[in-house]
Amino acid sequence: MLTVRSPVRISFAGGGTDLPSYYERHGGIVISAAINRYFYTVLQKRRDSKVQVISSDLRLSETWEDLATMDLSRTSLAIPLAVLKELGCSGLAFDMFMSSEIPPGTGLGSSACVCVTVIKALTTYLGISMSRYRQAELAFHIARNVLKKPVGKQDEYASVFGGLNRIEFFRDDSTEVTRIELSYELLKEFEANLMLFFTGASHDSWSILKHQEESSRSNEPRAIESLHRIRDLAWEVLESFKRADIYRVGELLHEGWLAKRKISEHISTSRIDDLYRLARSNGAVGGKITGAGGGGFLLLFCEQKHQQAIREAFAREGIHEMSFQFDSQGSHVIVNDPFIDGDDRCGKRWTFYSNRQFAPRM
Repeated sequence: MLTVRSPVRISFAGGGTDLPSYYERHGGIVISAAINRYFYTVLQKRRDSKVQVISSDLRLSETWEDLATMDLSRTSLAIPLAVLKELGCSGLAFDMFMSSEIPPGTGLGSSACVCVTVIKALTTYLGISMSRYRQAELAFHIARNVLKKPVGKQDEYASVFGGLNRIEFFRDDSTEVTRIELSYELLKEFEANLMLFFTGASHDSWSILKHQEESSRSNEPRAIESLHRIRDLAWEVLESFKRADIYRVGELLHEGWLAKRKISEHISTSRIDDLYRLARSNGAVGGKITGAGGGGFLLLFCEQKHQQAIREAFAREGIHEMSFQFDSQGSHVIVNDPFIDGDDRCGKRWTFYSNRQFAPRM
């Protein structure tokens, strides 16, 4: 079988400036890291003329024979169907199994990760050469223009590239990813001072993002001022990394959270505010809710000597930690058995080899 995995991400600064409504006018920047929690897509050839998609997370299975006639608005599996349509997969037959280590709606970029992983699996299957930039842009295009979601760009790029990165979004709609180079010791120290806790509530980020977009496009002073501050803080985070001052990064996380809460009243809740105050009173330097807000994971920067106190305080609240490490590989093929055959869109026959090269069948 052909198996692809892609990582979800956590972001430290700049979130919200990756929305077109902001970066097309002002330019944006996000500092983020992919983590070792993954979304998987498995493809296996069928012998009939159908495509079956199974999602273990949604507990859904749908089978399609004529992709061209399928309506994206009438399926809960709109993301894989949109990718299939965009890549022109009519006439192919295979089973697609999708599974995630992270529940949906948790603010770690899982929706983008789904799209990225399906694109990587299908382009590999079809023998389509695609750069990482093109893969991320296609995933963003599908979410933004095909599925009409008010998304920003950071999630797709973080999942495709992996690693700890500075991702810049320019006014001409171009994007640049630059790996943040830290010594191994400093990277591990930074990683060890981060904690993730699931708040117990998934969220609908679309409504929050839609409100943020409307605020940006209408130049609402409070929202624009907050986003300007969030953008500036991303550059300050970058400078702190350059000085090897990771404690300052924790302080900037706190400043960024205060700025983000000013964008919309829906970004935080009384429960999240209580948990954040509890974390700070037990030694956390700073933190933020991952993603658009409203729920999901609470990311904290806390020196290791205070971490057990936070774990115990949160455990009494029924909130538990999810351990993680940084991922450096991004979206990639992890299994590609040589006995799988596929048809490309030109009607040629191809055989897949374990080194991910393709050769025509004689």
